[in-house]
Amino acid sequence: MMPRAPYASDPANSLGRAFGTNASPTRSEFQRDRDRIIHSTAFRRLQYKTQVFLHHEGQHYRTRLTHTLEVSQMARSIARALRLNEDLAEAIALAHDLGHTPFGHAGERVLAEKMARWGSFDHNLQALRAVTLLENRYAEHDGLNLTWETLEGILKHNGPLPDATGLDTIPAAAPFRPETHASLEAQIAAIADDIAYNAHDIDDALRAGILTVDDLAAVPLVGPIVDKVRARWPDLAPNRQAHEIQRLLITRSIEDVIATTETEIADLRPTTVEDIRTAGRTLARFSPAIFEAVTALKRFLFANVYRHPTVMAPVEASERVVARLFDHYCERGDLPGRWHTAYLAAPIEAARARIVADFIAGMTDPYAMAEHARLFDAPA
Repeated sequence: MMPRAPYASDPANSLGRAFGTNASPTRSEFQRDRDRIIHSTAFRRLQYKTQVFLHHEGQHYRTRLTHTLEVSQMARSIARALRLNEDLAEAIALAHDLGHTPFGHAGERVLAEKMARWGSFDHNLQALRAVTLLENRYAEHDGLNLTWETLEGILKHNGPLPDATGLDTIPAAAPFRPETHASLEAQIAAIADDIAYNAHDIDDALRAGILTVDDLAAVPLVGPIVDKVRARWPDLAPNRQAHEIQRLLITRSIEDVIATTETEIADLRPTTVEDIRTAGRTLARFSPAIFEAVTALKRFLFANVYRHPTVMAPVEASERVVARLFDHYCERGDLPGRWHTAYLAAPIEAARARIVADFIAGMTDPYAMAEHARLFDAPA
């Protein structure tokens, strides 16, 4: 096994946890973070949260959970190639979607609109709230008590934060320094997310019949792969053809990221993880040519998959569900259990609205639909 790079995150040098704990004799601090995330309630709920296609529309489409597992595998692979800390990259990847609402981005859009007057809603900050405040498993503290490095990665894997609103409520071992970048492990988790959803949304759209392989032939980045697969296996069954296209797209993307990031590292010549944080730019990236092609691919998916009537009809219904639930709970305050207690104890309207947003964000798709049916005695 190759030694880690000097700019890799080292669990022995972690800034620690908000609440002190004994060292583990068998696991590093980042491995403990990974395990705590996997055993959390928020992680299990991802099984029933939408990626693109609603969870009940087919058992072979990706959910937030399967997407998350795919991202974590890619993040580990890239981190290994770059001699980074695989455990930290995996932990961040496993936690990166814990703040997503039911019904995917549709639910997030509604909560962002509803919460606009009280600081808005962002799924990265919500993931941080989930692992620091909302999980209530441990005897001595709320949250999972993750290391500062994992929390930083959850919060800033997409880059510095122009708006640090809400960070003062998050228990952490040190300030988050919103103006800096996160570690390379966090940056790797972010770009693995991009690679995963580009490839897997194509795969799910092909399964759903929204796209055909012919539709992909002229799409940047994917088109040359389609030509290659067809030339080598002209009589291949469509499902195998789709898999080969997806597999080669992932491989092409990962290899480009590794090569480009190695070039960025060689140019910067970092000697510590702090050099990564203060570099002033994201180092884990696509090459310019592949970035341009990926951007065009995203435009294609937006127009032909994410805005397709098959996707949009349930999305619009989902938005109505989340909006009606939010308005009802804010007006009535009749949340269940500890949520109702917290709502009654909240001193101001903004605090009560945040409790409602926290409650709804934690819902699975079927729970949200069941609550809507119970409260309104009507389908979405």
